[in-house]
Amino acid sequence: MPPEISTLGELRASGWESRSVKTEIRSNAVARVASGRPLFDGVLGYEDTVMPQLENALLAGHDVILLGERGQAKTRMIRSLTGLLDEYMPIIAGSEINDDPYHPVSRHARDLVAEMGDETPIAWVHRDDRFGEKLATPDTSIADLIGEVDPIKVAEGRYLSDELTLHYGLVPRTNRGIFAINELPDLAERIQVGLLNVLEERDVQIRGHRVRLPLDVMLIASANPDDYTSRGRIITPLKDRFGSQIRTHYPLSVEIEEQIMLAEATPPEVGDSGVSVAVPEHLRRVVAEFSHLARASSHVNQRSGVSVRLSVSNYEALAANALRRALRAGESEAVARIDDLDALAATSIGKIEIEALEDGREGLVFENLLHQAVLTTFRDLVDPSATAGVVEAFEEGMVAHTGAGLSSSELAGLVGSLPALAPLAEALVGSGASEAAVASAVEFVLEGLHLSRRLNKDAAESGSTYRARS
Repeated sequence: MPPEISTLGELRASGWESRSVKTEIRSNAVARVASGRPLFDGVLGYEDTVMPQLENALLAGHDVILLGERGQAKTRMIRSLTGLLDEYMPIIAGSEINDDPYHPVSRHARDLVAEMGDETPIAWVHRDDRFGEKLATPDTSIADLIGEVDPIKVAEGRYLSDELTLHYGLVPRTNRGIFAINELPDLAERIQVGLLNVLEERDVQIRGHRVRLPLDVMLIASANPDDYTSRGRIITPLKDRFGSQIRTHYPLSVEIEEQIMLAEATPPEVGDSGVSVAVPEHLRRVVAEFSHLARASSHVNQRSGVSVRLSVSNYEALAANALRRALRAGESEAVARIDDLDALAATSIGKIEIEALEDGREGLVFENLLHQAVLTTFRDLVDPSATAGVVEAFEEGMVAHTGAGLSSSELAGLVGSLPALAPLAEALVGSGASEAAVASAVEFVLEGLHLSRRLNKDAAESGSTYRARS
């Protein structure tokens, strides 16, 4: 709850001291860094790269540009900065621009303090309400950001020269807070000029009025490197006024990608169907590996980037397809299998931008990346020497059928007819695993051996048949 202080006199008596927003953020950031706590919760993979730079910027009191491709948690970090503000902040009651009770800047607040003195009413603003955000678009105007004369107030009888006719824009309304501009290069250059005073002189001038509002704002911007250099640009004087430019990046390892994927995804739950849903470790790794391979592929436009949202969407689609398959089969447990990976086409092809030379081959590029992801994961998780018994059994005439139409018990039954599969399945899903989990492991091993060119595979709409290489 906010403090029970309702007048300016009570605020003075409480000993509250006014401080700038950057001093406030610095003080709270110092406490977090000193205690070993991260600046933000839920941002993974930046501990040794981005976070030290951001900590330096906040401790230095800088305005910041976060430069990086889509899906690199730039907006999440910006919005999380409010956690470094004090929980509640006092303002002059009724102020549109969060006037400091000790140093009011708007006409409304100055007149109110002059009239009422220590009886001036005080209101308290929560830190979540001290954040303003604007997506930069070509049609953004100075009136949106800074302000404009309000014709309604003029029609009510005020003079145009009266400061009370002003309608404040987003930046003044975020006074004593944090203002974020996403995709800054998309802002027209003439509008970017309007931010110069905000960043250096810390004031705004509105529509020729002889009014100077000394604002206390921390400005954070995000930009995409492609936009930064090609489609749009940040004017040089504006870049010069930002204290720090911090480069973000995609997860540096498959393990980090998987952690982010699990933290962000919302896979289908049991619900009324009574079917439990699980994606085993080996297929989670395949999904994360797929994104990493796409970021390194020459067939994918790397300037566009491959967002972490690709991994999240693919994971959710994989779990959903497993649930749909289990519902159709009347099974009480849905564990994702290799067959379910086909569902990733709908969530992948629209999120990765295929190079122009590959137009019309999106499906083939997707399949190749997916096969490569399965093969890489198979080599990482399965000991090649442990598969010799499986390959030998196929060379002696063993044939295995898989597919979405086969139940989990039928696939798990392959372990009984091919004992060499048992230790491999146990290594992937653990001992005592359910039939659905064993079925997933069996399919993964067979597919991995096929992609390793140790088994042949005949694919059909009804399923796949694995046999020895001729």
